[in-house]
Amino acid sequence: MELYEYTASALSDLLQTGECSSVEVLESVWDRITRTEGKIKAYLTLTKKEAFHQAEEIDRRRAYGESLPPLAGIPIAVKDNICTKGVKTTCASRMLQDFVSPYDAAVIERCKESGMVLLGKTNLDEFGMGSSCEHSHFQITSNPWDTGRVPGGSSGGSAAALAAGEAVLALGSDTGGSVRLPASYCGLVGLKPTYGTVSRYGLVAFASSLEQIGPMGRSVEDVRLLYSLLCGKDPKDATTLEHPSFDGKQRLFPSVKGKRIGIPKEYYSSQIAKPVKENLRAALTLLEREGAVLQEISLPGTQGALAAYYLISSAEASSNLARYDGVKYGYRAKSFASLEELYQNSRSEGFGKEVKRRILLGGFVLSAGYQEKYYKRAKELQRQIIGEYQRAFETCDLLITPTAPDTAFPIGEKQSAAQMYLSDICTVPANIAGLPALSLPCGYDKNGLPVGMQLIGPKFSEERLFEAALYYEQAAGGFPMPDRMRPFERKGGEKL
Repeated sequence: MELYEYTASALSDLLQTGECSSVEVLESVWDRITRTEGKIKAYLTLTKKEAFHQAEEIDRRRAYGESLPPLAGIPIAVKDNICTKGVKTTCASRMLQDFVSPYDAAVIERCKESGMVLLGKTNLDEFGMGSSCEHSHFQITSNPWDTGRVPGGSSGGSAAALAAGEAVLALGSDTGGSVRLPASYCGLVGLKPTYGTVSRYGLVAFASSLEQIGPMGRSVEDVRLLYSLLCGKDPKDATTLEHPSFDGKQRLFPSVKGKRIGIPKEYYSSQIAKPVKENLRAALTLLEREGAVLQEISLPGTQGALAAYYLISSAEASSNLARYDGVKYGYRAKSFASLEELYQNSRSEGFGKEVKRRILLGGFVLSAGYQEKYYKRAKELQRQIIGEYQRAFETCDLLITPTAPDTAFPIGEKQSAAQMYLSDICTVPANIAGLPALSLPCGYDKNGLPVGMQLIGPKFSEERLFEAALYYEQAAGGFPMPDRMRPFERKGGEKL
């Protein structure tokens, strides 16, 4: 077993006992990147020189007997909408193709303080707007389980890098499912934290009231370790809160006995593919056999959650992206005859099709005569959804749903915006309600592609989600990387 195949928690133990060095771990991961990146295209920028310098420094400090944090020396990939000082932060857009951030995001500061090794910046749907990682200005990322299929989005580059062994941990951002959806499609664990528990300082804004930076890993414990590093109040982000219940240092002794698990019937509609339902049913049966109490509930407001999400997020995007005008920074059109034409040409040429679609939608729903009709009604539905979840958690400890309505689909299959938007149908309600939600694998379809299961809890219940997820992970025997599965070819792609 190569070092790049180990989980972060396993590598942490090896590093602390001296069985391997940080440089050796990085060499294994970098060799993997060299061999597979041409097929996967997970990264937009690689920082090899800086990464080896960081790894060497960690080894030097460890050799001198310094007590280091658990994740010191662990290589991590970062979504390219999170600012990194001295490194390009492009948001996968022509608009920011040459932008080099002058500062680190708060989460990057925490990773560096803990001795983590930054591998580079990963691909995404432009400005985080998409569900497949096909809407990047630079390249399309492939799913390591089948290179003819999408890895999910918008954090598809981070997920693909992890699943391919090109990283040990990764950071993504989740506005409507952009951590959980790629985690589902790539057989990973991904967390969208409670809104306000992780600083958004240095995250390029898309929809500020909905998005959160989230950790991704190949095991529940890996995600838990990384989350414990990221969460906490940040004076540079007024929306952050102290986490009142999370203690990442405490070892979990998970059990589901007596846990009341709600099964929202709206999440198991005809839009959910048969293999997804079958694998979810098997997972729920396992949990019930181990003592969990299953109860069907109803969340009727979530049926309109997708429409509310796209109205609210597009309205916020139209405001947040107004700053890209060709004057202060970012792409500037070469040809223009007036200031108005400078704005028009720079934005028309600098933004991609999906970003422009959402800016137009957002401008429309905020315009005079339509704000009351659309935006206000979406916010009213948001309040209804929040209330329904609050009532559900009066009788349930957590909810279990599919993460996605299907498994990873072929690249280019979903051509219409409506088709693509339906990929988020199971994930957007948690963002609208500001709740923590975690995706983890629960089986495979007939093509050997991973199926994701989503756990949703009340605010600040991350520890509860980790306990349940860890119990299921142990019962399932862990989650393999794609090239450690049985060797068979997949239609439309190739085995790595």
